[in-house]
Amino acid sequence: MTDRTTYVTVAGLRGRGWSDAMIGELLGQADVQGRDPRRWSLAPVRLYLLARVEAVERTPEFLGCAAVAGRGSAAAGADAERRRRAVLAAIRAEPIEVPRLPAAELERRAVRHRHLLGARSPGGAAGAMVRWQVSYLRHALSRYDTLLDGIYGDAGRAEAERLLRRRLYEAIAAAYPHLARECRRRTEVER
Repeated sequence: MTDRTTYVTVAGLRGRGWSDAMIGELLGQADVQGRDPRRWSLAPVRLYLLARVEAVERTPEFLGCAAVAGRGSAAAGADAERRRRAVLAAIRAEPIEVPRLPAAELERRAVRHRHLLGARSPGGAAGAMVRWQVSYLRHALSRYDTLLDGIYGDAGRAEAERLLRRRLYEAIAAAYPHLARECRRRTEVER
């Protein structure tokens, strides 16, 4: 049995600023390899002797690799920020074209859309038709969701999704003033 206080896992190395490439290049093979007794996993756990890790961290090779990795990390962050800004600008600039339908046709499509989504009955509480119409129109505008491509699961994605939803609901409200209240409600609820 190994004393875990004298060894560092790969996750521990990453926490200390090591990249996978640095681990392979500067440390090479793990000192100990086995199963993690704290959790079930088929993958073996690679352990590196802490004294060896600390010795390598004092070398000029490690300091040079860490500086390069830091610049790469900063560059990746700058790229992500550039993508986020570009996506937000595209969302702000994109003209939103809401389909203009006669009232009876919009109601028919809204009921059909609700039925296709699995609703049991066409009836409902007061204001249900307005909610269904907004839902149908939002679905009809789902092609604008492609504007979110290129921005991934971080705070920038959530910001872009909020901006897009707000713009879509504003466009629906402008095209169909009788749906404006429901659009405002959804904008507030879906923050």
